[in-house]
Amino acid sequence: MNDLQRSLLRADPRLSRFEPLPRILYYDDFDDGLHGWTQLIGNYEHTLDSVLPDYADIRPPQLSNLSMWDTGTAGSAMGTYALKLATRPRAGSIGLGIKRQTYRRLSNIQLECYFCFKPEASELRLSATDVRAFGVLFDIQGGYHDPRARWMPHLRYLNALDGRRVGQWQTKPETRAFHTIGDSGETVSHFHLGAEGWVDVPGGRQIVCYNEIATKMNWSYLRVSLDLAARRFTGFQCDEQIFGPEGTHVISIDPMTNLFNMLNVAFWVETGTDKRAFLYVDSCLLSAEEV
Repeated sequence: MNDLQRSLLRADPRLSRFEPLPRILYYDDFDDGLHGWTQLIGNYEHTLDSVLPDYADIRPPQLSNLSMWDTGTAGSAMGTYALKLATRPRAGSIGLGIKRQTYRRLSNIQLECYFCFKPEASELRLSATDVRAFGVLFDIQGGYHDPRARWMPHLRYLNALDGRRVGQWQTKPETRAFHTIGDSGETVSHFHLGAEGWVDVPGGRQIVCYNEIATKMNWSYLRVSLDLAARRFTGFQCDEQIFGPEGTHVISIDPMTNLFNMLNVAFWVETGTDKRAFLYVDSCLLSAEEV
């Protein structure tokens, strides 16, 4: 980034909180709406009943002004509305929001966001271990003239398991088997957010700020960096803790005939109890290197 770009960035209070690469691909402040973030719907053919069961009830994103029964309306970190992902009140339920886009160049990219996770404040207690996990994933495939493998970097923060605080960053090296959907031979599906197969990031222990009661919000910073050409993580950061690419994994699968240049990004949250879990994203920014 040259001096002029850096000065313009620092002069904009909306962007100066971020450390983007020179080319900003998108900046989404959810005070302006959903910005294309939508529900993840499993593949189907002829009937919605052909969707794999794990996809059948993934909750869609919505906008929230973070109203709480005791403190009133807090708003987002830097405005009024945040992107809100909410699960069902059932252990293992997932809420997910995805943004579908394509890329123009095989370069380094970087996703940054400010986020907060909480369980629903339905009890007068801390509930710090009720959220099982939250994370970010990418779904990427090569271009028409370079149809290399489809690959899916997944980064998960395992907050708690079976009522026990964990605080561990994880990645995932493989997905479940593919299933044929319908009878045309054109549609397949696989579920890649199952509880199995996650691998701890070496040195990836971190306790993310949570605060003393279930209605207090603290916003944290997250950065995830990828090398599209090498198809790998180059590192990530949460608040002050910085992690390199060592010991990180990505899912690699066969390319599909109609997904050229795909660059999808998704946030998700999972509850560990029969209580809703929430992930809020104040704003996010995807940037890339100049090539």
